Amino acid sequence: MKIAIMGSGGVGGYFGARLAQGGSDVTFIARGAHLAALRGHGLRIESATGNLHLPRVQATDEPASIGPVDLVLFAVKLFDTEAAARAIRPLVGPATGVIPFQNGVQARELLQQELGEAPVMGGVAYIGAVIREPGVIAHTGTMHRLVFGEFNGRRSARAEAFLAACQRGGFDAELAGDILLRIWQKFVLLVGVSGSTTSMRMPIGPIRANPLTRAFLRDLIAETAAVGRALGVALAPDEAESRLAQLDGFPPEMTSSMHQDLKRGHRLELMWLSGAVVDLGRQAGVPTPANRAVRDILALHADGPAA
Repeated sequence: MKIAIMGSGGVGGYFGARLAQGGSDVTFIARGAHLAALRGHGLRIESATGNLHLPRVQATDEPASIGPVDLVLFAVKLFDTEAAARAIRPLVGPATGVIPFQNGVQARELLQQELGEAPVMGGVAYIGAVIREPGVIAHTGTMHRLVFGEFNGRRSARAEAFLAACQRGGFDAELAGDILLRIWQKFVLLVGVSGSTTSMRMPIGPIRANPLTRAFLRDLIAETAAVGRALGVALAPDEAESRLAQLDGFPPEMTSSMHQDLKRGHRLELMWLSGAVVDLGRQAGVPTPANRAVRDILALHADGPAA
């Protein structure tokens, strides 16, 4: 299977390496020092599931040089979605699938605006991975799972082919018939974790242990679920309680990528997480005061360090 990795950071770099290990024809799209390292020394994965070094990989900063592929694993930061979607147009042929493995719920619409409806599939990634240094991806823990599918629920040939490629790559994968619901279930959880840890500058353990901050965390989750239901997503009535119970099982030191980005002075995905809940809530007529608080508190940091 010919696969292009658009965004070769933690998610794209890790799963792209495993797919290449399993025999897929993988090309990494990257830039800067990371691209130079990929070209010069290959790609190294540091993981409790097994270290991996691919001494030679295909890597470029010009998607048009690759030509049409079977599948694009789309894993750029949310704020880069529109520009990246335009850049991958030359990769998209009549049967190409484009699967965004991103944090928000708006990628489908943005990608369809640029590429049309037919190529765009849905996906959810479950992994903790970052670029430790150029050319090196560090995987935290042992979870490495992709869930994906067609929005019409059918088991298409391209989805089945990608499932087989994932299985050969040696990581967990699921072809789901309810991918929109699965995307929103992760979004509900992620908005709570990212909004609370980043606004409070603390990991999840102390937040869930304190009655006041736990209540705020629950409000972030409940508002997001209410917005999803108002938009027609079949989230359960007790979605907030289920996600909060799920969080109770996470390691107390766990935090969010947005919290890490804040600490490093990087741009935040704020407006595509809590900010998106506020915007979608306004459209759906659902109040979102907790998520608005997170958005407004962090607004001065959204584009990097405050002036």
